[in-house]
Amino acid sequence: MAGSAPHVMVLPFPAQGHVTPLMELSHRLVDHGFQVTFVCTDPIHKLLLDALQSNADGDNGGGEALDGIRLVSIPDGLADGDDRRDLCKFLDGISRCIPGYVEQLIRETKVRWLVGDANMRLCFEVAKKLGVRVACVFPASAAGLGTLLRLPQLIEDGFFDDKGFPKRRGAFEIAPNMPPMYTSHMPWSIDGAAEGQEVSFRLVSRNTQATSLAEIIVCNSFLDAEAAAFERFPNIVPIGPLSADQEFRKPVGQFLAEDAGCLKWLDAHPDGSVVYVAFGSFTIFDPRQFRELGEGLELTGRPFLWVVRPDFTTGGLSKAWFDEFTHRVAVNGRGIIVSWCPQQQVSYIIINLPSSHAMFNRSSRTARWRASCRTAVGTRRWRGSEMACRSCASPTSSTSSRTGATSAISGGPDWP
Repeated sequence: MAGSAPHVMVLPFPAQGHVTPLMELSHRLVDHGFQVTFVCTDPIHKLLLDALQSNADGDNGGGEALDGIRLVSIPDGLADGDDRRDLCKFLDGISRCIPGYVEQLIRETKVRWLVGDANMRLCFEVAKKLGVRVACVFPASAAGLGTLLRLPQLIEDGFFDDKGFPKRRGAFEIAPNMPPMYTSHMPWSIDGAAEGQEVSFRLVSRNTQATSLAEIIVCNSFLDAEAAAFERFPNIVPIGPLSADQEFRKPVGQFLAEDAGCLKWLDAHPDGSVVYVAFGSFTIFDPRQFRELGEGLELTGRPFLWVVRPDFTTGGLSKAWFDEFTHRVAVNGRGIIVSWCPQQQVSYIIINLPSSHAMFNRSSRTARWRASCRTAVGTRRWRGSEMACRSCASPTSSTSSRTGATSAISGGPDWP
C-alpha cells in the first residue's frame, strides 16, 4: 500500500474466536484505505501461515488475499513444551510477555491506532503511554460486554464474590427488555477448575477497565439483534456481522485448513435441517463426553455436521469406536465429521441448532438460527438460545453487516 496510508495495529486475543473477527475487521479497514499490522503470538502465527498455505493449495484463497495486512508474530511467554490449553499458565504467559513486545512493535512501526481485543487491556496501557490512540473491539455481543461492564455492581449487589463465584443461583437482568443472564453462565466460569476460574475472573475483571482507555468501543453485533442492549449501552458501536468479503475469498485467520467438501454435503439437505456442532479452538472433551455427544447426535435422527479438531479429546478415546461411528453415520447419510470447516460459508447455508463455541463471536451472523448449546469456557458460556433466538433480523438486514462496519470506521471519532 502507499506509504501515506494510515497505519493501525490490530491485536487479537490469541484464540480462534478472537482472531477471526479481528481479521475480518482488518480486511474492512484495508478496504477503507488503512495499512494493517496484524499481531499474533508465535504459535498462532504458525497456525495461520500453515492454514493459509493449505487453503491456497486447495484453491480456497491464500496469502495473496492478505494484501494490505502484514502478519507479525511475537512470543507468548510459554516454552515450546508447555501446554497452552492450561488456562492458568497460558494467561500468565501472555500477561507477562505480550505488552513488552507490543511496546517494541509500536515504537518500530509508528502506528497511529491500536485496534485491540478487549482482553488485551495491558497493551492498551502501553499504547496510551506512547501516545497511540486505542479502539477496543469486543468480538461477541453487546449484551455480553454490557454484563462485564456491570461486573462491579453485580458483585456489590451480591450476585458474585470477589473471586467470581456465584453467591446466588439464578438469573439477573442488565436492563429491561434484555434477555436474562445466569450466574452460572458467566464467561469466566470453568467447570470443575476453581483455580482456573479465579485466574479467568481476574483477567475479565481487569479487562473491563480496557473500555475506559479506548476512544471507541465496538462489538461484533448489529442493532436489530440487540436493540435493548445498545440502548442501555449507547457508547458501544455495532459493526457486525463482520465479514471479510461476500465471495469468501479472503482468509479470515483460520487455525486449521478448511474442509470445503462438507459444503456439497450441506447442499444436498433442505434448509434448516442440519445440526451444526463446533467448539472453537480451546474446548476439550474427555472420552465419555465425546461418545455421549456423538451418540446423542445420532439419536436425534437429524443430519449433523460435526467439527472435530485433532486435539478435541483428552486422550483415551477408542479409535475403533470413532472409526466405526464415523463410517456408520456417513453410510446412512446421517452425519459428516470434518477437522475444520469454512464456517463463513456454512453459516450462510442451511444450518439449524448450532451447538458451538465458535458461534458466539459470530452472534450477529447466527441470528436466524435456533440455538442449543453445551457451554464450556469464555463467551460460549452465554447460552446461544438466549443470545441468538431473541434476534428478529436476518444477516441481510439493512442495519447489519457491512454498513455498520463502514459507519464505525469512517464516521467514528476522528479515525486517522
